[in-house]
Amino acid sequence: MQTVTNIAALREVVSQWRQAGLSVGFVPTMGNLHAGHIKLVNAAKQQTDKVVVSIFVNPTQFGPNEDFASYPRTEQQDREKLIASGADLLFLPPVAEMYPQAAQTGISVKGLSGLHCGASRPGHFDGVALVVCKLLNMVQPDLLLLGEKDFQQLTLIRQMVADLNIPVTVRGVATVREADGLAMSSRNGYLSEQHRQQAPKLYQALSAAQDAILAGNNDYPAVAEQQRQNLQQAGFAVDYFSICRSADLLPANAGDTDLLILLAARLGTTRLIDNIHFRKASA
Repeated sequence: MQTVTNIAALREVVSQWRQAGLSVGFVPTMGNLHAGHIKLVNAAKQQTDKVVVSIFVNPTQFGPNEDFASYPRTEQQDREKLIASGADLLFLPPVAEMYPQAAQTGISVKGLSGLHCGASRPGHFDGVALVVCKLLNMVQPDLLLLGEKDFQQLTLIRQMVADLNIPVTVRGVATVREADGLAMSSRNGYLSEQHRQQAPKLYQALSAAQDAILAGNNDYPAVAEQQRQNLQQAGFAVDYFSICRSADLLPANAGDTDLLILLAARLGTTRLIDNIHFRKASA
């Protein structure tokens, strides 16, 4: 696996692949890689000839009181995992390479950016949209692979790509979970031993809400409120528990069949997100 730290070198390698008629897959990450990230790399390898992985902890998507400075950075271990996975190129830029000066141009996906996580993390998704757009312009891949664990981010990037006519196919890859159901996340490492034992209750709450809906309960606000209360009683500070249409992440009604349940909650100082995507039979 080759590693480059600047845009010119990245473009040179990708240009050589293009001249050879090879297709390119791209997996953007913030590092501290786990099995979920490697699943994205494996999916890219199955669908394209060459795979680029970026590791960049993006400052523009962190709020002033968030964990940018303390976000886990495990570069050497990440390299080893990427080599073992068969990735072809690691793009590892410093902040000065990605943002040589304060950006005067912003990208905001209206509507989606203010929902759910966007409501409690103002500006977060503007930062995500900006950095992903920049990376897509740098790599110019055929295929972009993103995890479904952050379904709102996936939906937002799909919308941005469509609106800006960026010539890339966006594919989501299913969430990878620990044996007890907890969605894999770089932030799981923040959890204390006690909180780690409690954390699987998030997926249990999502599954219970799904079961209630599939059993015929169409009172979605009541279903969500019941699980919100269950999580609060279990020690979580719930940010949101939302039953939505998967297409636009707006509140679902009884006639919708393609559903997504999203949640965010804190255990101590650690904020965790998860979701479950399913279909129900039409009435």
